[in-house]
Amino acid sequence: MNMRIHFARPVAAALLCAGLSVCLAGRLPAQAPSSAEEAAAIRRAFLHAWNGYERYAWGHDELLPLSRGHKDWYPASFLMTPVDAFDTMLLMGLTDEATRAKTLILDSLSFDRDFPVQVFEITIRLLGGLISAYQMDGDPRFLALARDLGARLLPAFRSRTGMPYRFVNLRTGAVSGPVSNPAEIGTLMLEFGTLSKLTGDQRYYDTAKRAVVALFQRRSRIGLVGSTIDVRTGAWVDKDSHVSGGIDSYYEYLLKSWLLFRDPDFGRMWDSSIAAVNRYLPDDRPTGLWYGHANMDSGERTLTHFGALDAFFAAVLAKSGDTVRAGRLMQSIYRMWTTFGIEPEELDYVTMQPVAAGYVLRPEAIESAYYLYRITGDRRYREMGRGMVDSLFRYCGAETGFAALGSVVTKEPRDQMESFFLAETLKYAYLLFAPSAALDFDAVVFNTEAHPIRRTWR
Repeated sequence: MNMRIHFARPVAAALLCAGLSVCLAGRLPAQAPSSAEEAAAIRRAFLHAWNGYERYAWGHDELLPLSRGHKDWYPASFLMTPVDAFDTMLLMGLTDEATRAKTLILDSLSFDRDFPVQVFEITIRLLGGLISAYQMDGDPRFLALARDLGARLLPAFRSRTGMPYRFVNLRTGAVSGPVSNPAEIGTLMLEFGTLSKLTGDQRYYDTAKRAVVALFQRRSRIGLVGSTIDVRTGAWVDKDSHVSGGIDSYYEYLLKSWLLFRDPDFGRMWDSSIAAVNRYLPDDRPTGLWYGHANMDSGERTLTHFGALDAFFAAVLAKSGDTVRAGRLMQSIYRMWTTFGIEPEELDYVTMQPVAAGYVLRPEAIESAYYLYRITGDRRYREMGRGMVDSLFRYCGAETGFAALGSVVTKEPRDQMESFFLAETLKYAYLLFAPSAALDFDAVVFNTEAHPIRRTWR
């Protein structure tokens, strides 16, 4: 493949080399770029985005790439981007940048805050990021921060069912948001479980596991879970079942908790759950194999929608050993991406028309290409990844970082660059082309924010 990357808006000439197929001098190579050249280009793209953060958003949660401003999630910054991006820097060998980020985190990050936070997002981005930082860097201050955060999140689980409320005040422990969803309830185990393994404090493992078991026990007669549930009563509020946002990473963590902790309970819950999912949710259409929506009680089809978040499922299927089904789903994911030049947030896979037309720099499609390439060795998945990264650079590049799209049809930019772009999207893109020695794929389990966790305990 021999394509020049261009940006939707003018950028400094030095940045033109960030494209996958453009060399340092800005000329097209005589032949298709090597994987090393592609990995280097992605590394430069990361530096471009990080430099924008350092210049315009230092000390805040996120960069606003078009207005050259910054955004904080809460009344005080939690340094979302530095914490989320730190292990990506280490993997890419960006020593100076990692050193500055580490200093900022250790000098400035505090969780003694008198306001409510979303348990799920704080866990996957910050708790996961701090745990990975500790395992990769070795500084015990990262683990101390993780332990402080974990302790402040524990009151969220004080419901009658043991399933957590969505929000908790980090200083007072006050809770809110009783109507939650399987993803927010079931996507805490890797982080809380690992915190127990690293600190010797079993509370975190037991608390998170109790929540997962409580949710699993409330699955329907045919084995599916719904979209929302009241953690106070255990009653389902919305019975729509799918693998999209709100449920997605619940299934991911059943499998990964089994792989990381070797707890047979998670193996049994995964086996039971995937059997039900694969019976009622797949939808074979002329446009490809998709996973749609169904009623959790009857299994009847309710929606023919699939989106950017759903694209993670090919990676999970591949990791479970089901590479045939994963490969078919990956073909559909790539079709969703190439139909518009870049994937929409959600589409109707029967009509192949967007239902939600934005793109917020999500990683899941590239993540699945990476998993399938590493597991099967089939180069077509690397080629898919190459095409996706190329179009991402083409349409989302900005003078300061990378910008989301308001519409994949019009390619209208949006002033947004979430921390997961550096934590996940560029990390998976880099690892897809970097030598396998850059990260031992079989020795880590990625949390849902792409923070690699290693089984460093007995």
